[in-house]
Amino acid sequence: MVVWSYMYNEKKKPSPASFLCQHIPILHNSTNTTDSVLRIHSEESFINSFYSKLGISLDKYSNLQQALYWAEPDRSVTHVSLSTSPAHSTFIIHDLRESYQIGEELFVSVHARDFNNKPKRYGGDFFQAKLFSSATKASVFGEVVDLNNGSYSLRFFLPWVGEAQVAVRLIHSSEAVQVLRCHRDTDSDRVFFNGYYEGPGPNGIRLSEEVKCNVKWDKNGLERMGTGDCCCEYKDPRTGETWRCQKPKSLPCNALVYHSMGGYINRLTKEENMLMKHTNKYINGEKSIIKILPSIAFESIDVNEKCHPGLPTPIPAGFYLYDVWTSFVCRTHHFTTQMTTQCLKDKHIYMMGDSTLRQWFEFLVEAVPTLKQMNLHVQYQVGPLIAVDVENNIVLHWRAHGVPLRCLKTSVANLHYISNEIDDLAGGPHTVIVFNLGPHFTTYPLDIFIHRVLRIRKSVLALLQRAPDTIIIIKTVNTGYKDVFGSDWYSLQLDRILRWAFQDVSVYILDVWQMTACHYSTEDIHPGPIIIKNEIDIFLSFICPE
Repeated sequence: MVVWSYMYNEKKKPSPASFLCQHIPILHNSTNTTDSVLRIHSEESFINSFYSKLGISLDKYSNLQQALYWAEPDRSVTHVSLSTSPAHSTFIIHDLRESYQIGEELFVSVHARDFNNKPKRYGGDFFQAKLFSSATKASVFGEVVDLNNGSYSLRFFLPWVGEAQVAVRLIHSSEAVQVLRCHRDTDSDRVFFNGYYEGPGPNGIRLSEEVKCNVKWDKNGLERMGTGDCCCEYKDPRTGETWRCQKPKSLPCNALVYHSMGGYINRLTKEENMLMKHTNKYINGEKSIIKILPSIAFESIDVNEKCHPGLPTPIPAGFYLYDVWTSFVCRTHHFTTQMTTQCLKDKHIYMMGDSTLRQWFEFLVEAVPTLKQMNLHVQYQVGPLIAVDVENNIVLHWRAHGVPLRCLKTSVANLHYISNEIDDLAGGPHTVIVFNLGPHFTTYPLDIFIHRVLRIRKSVLALLQRAPDTIIIIKTVNTGYKDVFGSDWYSLQLDRILRWAFQDVSVYILDVWQMTACHYSTEDIHPGPIIIKNEIDIFLSFICPE
């Protein structure tokens, strides 16, 4: 553990102990330390790691280190008052002019201060920023750059004609980020699950037992379930992942029938709880109205490039105007019911992921009158769900990804790993696969998520090799969570891993992070219908780019 201290009169004086749990970096390089996921110390150990076995080069692994880097406090934090205060932090607009033209950029600086109104001298705060107009229901996501000295540089593109204002939120202070990081490192069992065993007993009585279950992992708090012969283990032969449950007292391990969310354990200290209270707060700054005028140079800001796999996600990725999203990734369309039906005609669509992707399934079932959902008599929250349009030859599937999954009591047999599902598909020009992954992994070590994502990557590469005309779409993580069980900071780290893993694969990346972060609606892990409609328009534009 690193303890920071200051020098006075050439004598080292021990600094007061920090109340923050100290994150212990595993790797060091010339410029920074990296997260605890990065455990590889040499090229030799890299070759023997799961990264190498799943097709990741040393250079690509190095890129992951950079993607996950996040600045940390460089000194002891001995009191909550030394943390970043949203009430005292401010933003200023650089060289504010009377008017701007559409297509120009606006630059803003954020200066973080603590609760004593003293300037912060290190980075690591998690700010989000947007430019917005309530009158025109317009908004655009702003790029935030940490200068690692308590100041942050913000850049906004001006994409509409009219008025706009700047808004900046402190999602988490750098000290709160340390709380989140520490509990991910040491406290991953704070979300646990139930396993339900059933089987025959004496005298014809049917026995049932309920036990705790979780990911098998020998550290990060997950080892607390027990060692040795404590547990039943369920290793998937294809993914190599292992789920384990405490051994039932009177039933064998093969009697596991159902799975459900178990509960949450809050192990935050008093000081940590205080840090997490100051979450998702707007900071003060210039309330000036930005006037944006037409420009001869930018008669239209529409993107003319046709949608195709492999396109990068810029910042901003698009903007809202009158609640309609215009993409800067590629040329998208806004689909009517008739257009939606025509686009999906002769398509077999497989959706795999969490409940935010189930929202897409529900939207399409409602949007296409001829698409009829069948009752498969399963737990709806998990699926599988299916809807069929015989007239237009459309089949729409949705199912939840495998464990870990926070859900109501459901059959274990219905919980399938995404990579296994993809391995079992032939693919082809009439097949569309869309998946997402993230919110159910927020409390776990990043290694667990990376392994899951890289296994899916391997399956996607194999599918594209046997059927290169298959359409594969990845829906990114969206914003919404703000606590120690599912913070946006956790989600952002997972989002970076997902993009990193697929940046060189011929898939579509549908960015919903910016779409959910900058909209005026109340943030929720399940976005409202306006956002879902705009997400679906991009989804359909990927399938039918013309």
